[in-house]
Formats: sequence, C-alpha cells, structure tokens
Amino acid sequence: MLSKEFLIEQKQCCGKGCFMCPYLPRHKQGSKKIMNRMGYACINMKLSSQKPKIYTGRSMIKRTFETKGLDYASELTLKNVKDLNSIIGWNVLNGYDFYRMSSGLAPWKTEYDWEDLKDIDSIRRWFHSAGTMAKTHGVRLTSHPGPYNVLVSPKEEVVENCIKDLTIHGDEFDMMGLSRTPYNKINIHLGGAYGDKESSMKRFVKNFPRLPESVSSRLTLENDDKASMYSVKDLYYGIYKETGIPIVFDYHHHAFCTGGLSEEDALEVAISTWGDIIPVVHYSESRSREYEDPKIRPQAHSDYVIDYIDTYGNEVDIMVEAKAKELAVLKYKEIHGIL
Repeated sequence: MLSKEFLIEQKQCCGKGCFMCPYLPRHKQGSKKIMNRMGYACINMKLSSQKPKIYTGRSMIKRTFETKGLDYASELTLKNVKDLNSIIGWNVLNGYDFYRMSSGLAPWKTEYDWEDLKDIDSIRRWFHSAGTMAKTHGVRLTSHPGPYNVLVSPKEEVVENCIKDLTIHGDEFDMMGLSRTPYNKINIHLGGAYGDKESSMKRFVKNFPRLPESVSSRLTLENDDKASMYSVKDLYYGIYKETGIPIVFDYHHHAFCTGGLSEEDALEVAISTWGDIIPVVHYSESRSREYEDPKIRPQAHSDYVIDYIDTYGNEVDIMVEAKAKELAVLKYKEIHGIL
C-alpha cells in the first residue's frame, strides 16, 4: 500500500484510485489540492464494541495495583500495546492516517521503571511494531497527557510529577521509533494561572529545560477555554517567543478565550510557530447544540461535528475531539462530500 507521504511527493493525483489519495477531488488525475488529514482520539468505537473488545485503556485502581503488583501492571501494559497495534492496523485499512494514542498505556507507570516489568521485552517489540506500522503507512501519531501535568505549578512536587509523567510518553514514542519532533507531538495545557499569568508563564519557561529531550523536542501547548486562562496570544508571547514550543490551535477553546484575536488571526499565529512541520489543530463543537440541557457546559464536546472546518486555506492536520471518535470523522466527511 502506498503511503500518503509518497503520494504527496508526486505533486498531483495520478487518477488510479489510490486508497490513501491525499488530493481533492480524490482520484481525479491532475488534482493538486492537499486534503487536510483528520484524526480521532484514543478509543475506536467499532473495535471497542466488539467481542473481545480491542482498546488501550486497561487500568486499575491503586488498591488493585498494591495487591496485584508489577506482574499485573505488566500484563495490562502488554495487552494495551498489542491492541494499539490492532487499532493502528485498522486505521490503515480504513483510511485514518492521524491518531492520538491513549495516555494510559502503562498503568501506574510513575511508580516503577520499565525494566521492572516482566514482559518488558515483548512490550518493547510491540511498541516498535506499532511505530513501524505507523511510519510505513504514513499514520501520524500523537498524545495528549492529562490536565494534572502542570509545569507552571509553584509546588515542586507537582512539577516533579509532571516531568515523570511526560517522560513516560517520551519513552513510549522512543520505543516506537517516532521522530523527536512535534510531528509526533506530546501536547499539554499550561494548566493554571494562579492569579498571575505572567509569573506562571515565567515558571514554565524556567522549568522547561528540566524535561528530557525525548519530551522537550516533541512538546506542544494548546490554548484554553476560559477567559482567565491562556489564549493563543498569551502562549505566543509568553512561551513560544522564549522556548520555540509550537502552539496547537483549538477552535472550540478559542471561542471562550480569544485574547482579542479573530479565529483566522489566532489560527495564523499558531501555524506560524510550527516551522516546516504540518501543524495540528483541534476541532470540536458544543454538546449543548445536540442536547437541550441547561446543566451542559458550553465547553463540553459534542458527539459529532457538523459545521465546515475552515482552515482558511492552510494545510493542517485536524484532530476531531468528538465523543463518537472515528464515527464522527466519518460522518463529517460524508456531510461535506470528502469521501
């Protein structure tokens, strides 16, 4: 199967019906417009609903970890990484060339070293297999560690735990043989303003060099969905100018925290931070549009996305943050005639 990267190198559509054709209109000889990649996060709805289900979120509560220990953690990690291979394989066969990996592949990983796992040799092989498959078929892989990763925290313990957790993601990407660039991004939010955004951003800049190269070379930052938090403008002047960390533009978040920029201007600012790497953007819509419930926060994500995603002529990779996952991407493409 020809990869998307190879097909892009040809500069135009060959008209032969290539499965991963990146051009619009698809399969029309001479077409030159690159189609924006669209991806989904973590859970594959189809695979996770079958029996036995295929998913990468096997975990356990702390009491179970304390009772069953490292052997059980090793078993769960191995099962998760094997299923990661299955999901990537499914993505290749079904034309999904952008995927966000789960951040919980190795349960309670901050409590032990990789070499403590009895199945570490098999785990490494399966990680390598997943990375090789993704690279061979042009599937872009990324991650989005949880909101507890707060490098701006004034508490040293929180910063140390953040570094530990982010290092796990860097280790996983290294085992997969993925590039140490934001192409395979590890994306986080700044995580807190603590009543003083300027001082908080300075703490981030101070703590950034403490990250291992496996993380710092891949790190990206995303704009927030609260007016009191960090806009694209804040991230650009407070972080990017000091560290060179690329900005992931989130359309939905921007509606709640504009920083005085229009959607198009904020997108352009974020894109300018990526250099020669195709930028990633996040897109979602408010769940309140689907359900009439006053308890739903307007920031909550919808099951599907309906509106046309305007990239203002820019080539970007779009991570669709919708609860229906790959089904949401499929429905969007059907609505807008992209299939």
